[in-house]
Amino acid sequence: MPAQTGTGKNGEWRKQDIIVETDGQFPKKICISVWGDKLNNLKMAPGDMLSIDFDVESREYQGKWYTDCKAWRIMPAGNAPGNASQGNPSYTPRGASNSGFPSSPPPLSGGDFDNDLPF
Repeated sequence: MPAQTGTGKNGEWRKQDIIVETDGQFPKKICISVWGDKLNNLKMAPGDMLSIDFDVESREYQGKWYTDCKAWRIMPAGNAPGNASQGNPSYTPRGASNSGFPSSPPPLSGGDFDNDLPF
């Protein structure tokens, strides 16, 4: 989408929204905003596989709520730390680790499920 500029209480700002589509059986389209100096290094083309780290934030304005996805790092999918060319998008909130969000529940152990109660 076209770049936008303006002046706010903290001075001039620049922003560009990009539309990305996730992989998987049910792909989703997401509008992600890229702000300020991150626009200087933004080199991508339609069809590029990317790894995007972003924050999700909502704010209220005149009784309505608006949600933004703001990118804080964009890399080619093969260069992303811990992504080793997987090409699978993921969302990890800043300060969290992927190990805190298991992709599937742990396997059940043993075959005697009647005795699994903690009391």
